Amino acid sequence: MNGAERDMASPIAFIGVDGGATRCRARLRDPGGAALAEAVGAASNIHVDFAAAIGVMRGLIVAVRDKAGLNADKNSRIAIGFGLAGLNDAGDAAKVCAAFPGHALVRAANDATTACIGAHGAADGGLVIAGTGSAAIARVAGKETIIGGRGFALGDDGSGALIGLAALRAATRAYDRLAPASALTSEILGAFDGDIVAMVRWARTARPGDYGAFAPRVFQHAAKGDPIAAAIVGSAAAAIAALARGVVGLGARRVALVGGVGDALRPYLEPEIARLLARPLYDATDGAILLVGGVVASEREAAQ
Repeated sequence: MNGAERDMASPIAFIGVDGGATRCRARLRDPGGAALAEAVGAASNIHVDFAAAIGVMRGLIVAVRDKAGLNADKNSRIAIGFGLAGLNDAGDAAKVCAAFPGHALVRAANDATTACIGAHGAADGGLVIAGTGSAAIARVAGKETIIGGRGFALGDDGSGALIGLAALRAATRAYDRLAPASALTSEILGAFDGDIVAMVRWARTARPGDYGAFAPRVFQHAAKGDPIAAAIVGSAAAAIAALARGVVGLGARRVALVGGVGDALRPYLEPEIARLLARPLYDATDGAILLVGGVVASEREAAQ
């Protein structure tokens, strides 16, 4: 976590920004915790394109500020919290904060941190994130430990990106007759008009979110009993279970599961793990607001 703050009057607004590999969301709340504005934009991964990510976040901050009727001259009374995918380095956090000068308070943290803060209303707890990427975090007695979240190449087990990659690899093996084919592999190949060269060419520049876009097809076929899809989903569920056990081992008593892939995986989790993983109180965007001292008015505005 890193931040920059100024000795000024109390903020009149708190903005939370949740930036990931698939989309970026910003929300503005007043000091009482009422939500006044929200905006959603494109992906904002600072490790893929820092300048573009900052541009997306600036645009969303302006959008929610304008929707709430606040002019730029009010920036010195606005606090901003960022929860950003893959942010693990204090230098990167400082660089992000420096890109938003003139505000009352600016802090940046890994999106796992802000998601965990939101999931437990800033109380201690653990969190497993399963979206385009995956990670887990335990926040216990003032100590924060992140498990996983090492990126597409070195981690993200159980994520949408890895599920999609596994499906494409299975389709490639089926095409080369190195492994069995199924309805799933046929559909994946069909997405490239059966042209394996086109698939290979696509993979050269594909990003995690591009692979993650294939994950819904895997779940659809798994629900129909496709053996290859079922194996991929089963492997992902086991990876999420391992993350959950990891944060429990670090002392987290309440553990929440967030992310679209996490919701899709719930039916495939072993009963012990499914019972363990609670629903979050608030989402990562509100977690970013809590990070900079804001509040959330009501649990009726819980995470979506």
